[in-house]
Amino acid sequence: MNNQLLQRAKAIRLAVFDVDGVLTDGRLYFLPDGGEFKTFNTLDGHGIKMLINSGVRTAIISGRKSPVVERRAQNLGIQHLYQGREDKLVVLDELLAELGLSYEQVAYLGDDLPDLPVIRRVGLGMAVASADSFVRQHAHGVTQARGGDGAAREFCELIMRAQDSLEAAQAAYL
Repeated sequence: MNNQLLQRAKAIRLAVFDVDGVLTDGRLYFLPDGGEFKTFNTLDGHGIKMLINSGVRTAIISGRKSPVVERRAQNLGIQHLYQGREDKLVVLDELLAELGLSYEQVAYLGDDLPDLPVIRRVGLGMAVASADSFVRQHAHGVTQARGGDGAAREFCELIMRAQDSLEAAQAAYL
């Protein structure tokens, strides 16, 4: 584990996730009636729940809007959901003002160019393994897992490991 990433992760009080390509594999499924569906990874979901239980706040900021994402956020207990917002840095500024947090206390997991301004600004800006190569190049770190395939779990566990809460969370299942 990269010591620089662990150092950055110690200060994190808010973890923010993109959706398409991060919590999903990035594919969009459109139904004949105009509806859509997305597939989410249960390992990622449990990682987010463990992170929340460790005391880290969570948020989703997505440029697209989907009722499926709203339902997933509710199921996981994600406290802050912003959809249909293209300028993610503006959204983050609003959220930080509301929560009284600084950029250094934020971790962000993204995959594409609209995520890059936030990735570069926060204390821990990471990209998933399947992210655009330019985004990976400018992130603090890159997950080993691809988006929608355990990347969010890896990100959550990194933060928890840095904050010494991962072992206790895992031990609760022994």
